[in-house]
Amino acid sequence: MVACAAPVWANAAEGPKPAPPQAWSFKGPLGHFDLAAVQRGYGVYAAVCATCHGLAQVHFSDLADMGLDSEQVLALAASWRVPDGLDAHNHLQYRKGRPDDAFPMPFGSPAAAKAANGGIVPPDLSRMVSVYPGGADRVYALLTGFAPDARHVEGKGFANPYAIGHFTAMPPPWHEGALHYADGTEPTVQQQARDVTTFLAWVSAPHQDTRHRLGVGAGLYLCFLALLFVLLNRRVWSDVRK
Repeated sequence: MVACAAPVWANAAEGPKPAPPQAWSFKGPLGHFDLAAVQRGYGVYAAVCATCHGLAQVHFSDLADMGLDSEQVLALAASWRVPDGLDAHNHLQYRKGRPDDAFPMPFGSPAAAKAANGGIVPPDLSRMVSVYPGGADRVYALLTGFAPDARHVEGKGFANPYAIGHFTAMPPPWHEGALHYADGTEPTVQQQARDVTTFLAWVSAPHQDTRHRLGVGAGLYLCFLALLFVLLNRRVWSDVRK
């Protein structure tokens, strides 16, 4: 992926097509994240998106909240290579990741990112769903909005009606069956896009489910107090003659 969301080579005055609303489990005040989809989305990010996009504000230990135990987090972190300073010859060396490490950046510098991506620095995805206009609906629409035969247009990029100017620097990132899901889910283009969008939405608001639970609990508690107050008020004034 060259850009999950944004830099484009086109006339920015031409606004993107409105994204069709999607049914997300995490939408609304009572919404919650489907952790199975979040885990699948991580797999899509690691296999496809991570070659160009970073998650600089996310640590491997944060992934425990998507349903992993400490051993799984440790193994997941160790599957990544993170920078570990310079060696005696002034060359960057790497080591296995640890839970307290942040996700490594895919490029060593903005200059290297531009050189590898036609002059474009792929955006960091840590808070993409929160800050990108249109949120999860727009991200999903952009990821699935390419024509089947999309080709690069010199000076513009790839046609996509959901991109600003209807062109984006990102090539179509998905291929049918390119990934294997351990839970047996069929890895269609739409499924991969939905799962990685769910993962990015979770990354953008990892404590949303906790806030919703606290909100529901607080609401029920206040309702109980209100009912108790009404009953107490009636009892106190029940002997007062009108």
